[in-house]
Amino acid sequence: MKYINQIFKTLKKESPILYSIVLLFFGSAVGCLIALVFDDRQLAGINVWIKPFKFLISTAIYVATVGYLITFYPYSTLKKNSIRNIVSWTLLLELGIIVYQAARGVPSHYNGSTAFDAMLFAGMGILIGINVLIMVLFIIDTIRLKLTLGRPIQFAILIGWIVVFFGSWIGGTMISQMAHNVGVADGGDGLPLLNWSTVAGDLRIAHFFGLHGIQLIPLFAFWIGHKWNVKKSRQLGYVLLFGLFYASWIAFTFYQAKSGIPLIRL
Repeated sequence: MKYINQIFKTLKKESPILYSIVLLFFGSAVGCLIALVFDDRQLAGINVWIKPFKFLISTAIYVATVGYLITFYPYSTLKKNSIRNIVSWTLLLELGIIVYQAARGVPSHYNGSTAFDAMLFAGMGILIGINVLIMVLFIIDTIRLKLTLGRPIQFAILIGWIVVFFGSWIGGTMISQMAHNVGVADGGDGLPLLNWSTVAGDLRIAHFFGLHGIQLIPLFAFWIGHKWNVKKSRQLGYVLLFGLFYASWIAFTFYQAKSGIPLIRL
């Protein structure tokens, strides 16, 4: 808990705007939970507020991660603030569209039923594209610059950004087929809350793990650095092994989904 408090104190000090947007995301997620109680409308087999709830939590974690990790890059204050603002405001608009479409009771993704819905979906694609370019920048700069961190954690951050980039690419494959399920239409039976299909392939699984590699892989490096009494060289080796295992898991879930096989069949 103290590490979470430290992250939020850093965010509040370094970027009050980003910090406020992260809090807004978490607060809006609570609002979605409240809406679940009073609004029983269904969309693709689940309550209309479940999807924005999941996106709000996931995006809040991602924005907070960017805001915190960027403090370790030897950027100028102007560059740090520019990147923070681009990530914060583009994703705020993205989530605004998702929440707005949920309130209307219509899909936010893969929705071309009207010109207006298609325009919103296209706008979301542009906003995400901007953030993918930021990911590419982080990949390049994590390679060429020396971060104010130990080598194992910097290496973990690099792997994390690469994994996130490919997680975003998986999102692009869903857009190309205008669906996330493989083998059946979107919707239908799925795992509680996550709603990952239990009857067919679901690309959201690999997409989910890809997008959260930037948290889990550096956290692993931080853990072994503080809990394991091993040399830096061995820490690098463990980080590489964990990164390869994590990437292999994403590749497996992607292959499984493309083959029309659910992660868990119920």
